[in-house]
Amino acid sequence: MRRFASVLLVDRRGWLLLQERDEFPEIDPECWGCPGGHMEAGETALEAAYREFAEETGVTLSEGTLRHWRDLSVRHAGRDGDDLVHLFLAPTDLTDADVTCMEGRQILFVDPADVPGLPLTRAAALALDDFLASTDYRSLFEHRETR
Repeated sequence: MRRFASVLLVDRRGWLLLQERDEFPEIDPECWGCPGGHMEAGETALEAAYREFAEETGVTLSEGTLRHWRDLSVRHAGRDGDDLVHLFLAPTDLTDADVTCMEGRQILFVDPADVPGLPLTRAAALALDDFLASTDYRSLFEHRETR
C-alpha cells in the first residue's frame, strides 16, 4: 500500500486551497485536489504533509499548524490495491498572492460552491463532500470571518 499526505487549508471566507494538476502526473492528471503527495521512507504522515505542502506551494507552515482530520483508502485508476491518504487540516490567513504554484497548472483558493463542478482527484472526490459538510470545516473559518 502506498501512502500519501494532503492538506485541507481553509481561508477566512471558507474557501479551500486546491491545486489543478497538469497532464503529466501518473495519478489523476488534469484534476483538482488538495496539495500533498507521496510519503517518503521513514517519514510520518504529518512530516510528509508539511514537506509536500511546502514543495507544492512555496509556503512553510509553522509547526503545530496542521491537525489530522481523516485517513482515506483510495483506489487509483490502473492500480492494484488501495492507497492510504492521510488528510490534515488548518485555517489560514494566506491569500492567493502568498502561494506559488510549484507543481501543476495552478494553485488557488476555491469557493466551495464551485467544487462540485470541478474534475476532482479520486481522494478529493472521496473527501470533500464530507469535509465541507463537517463541523471541522466550519470551525476553521466561522469564528474568523472578516466583518
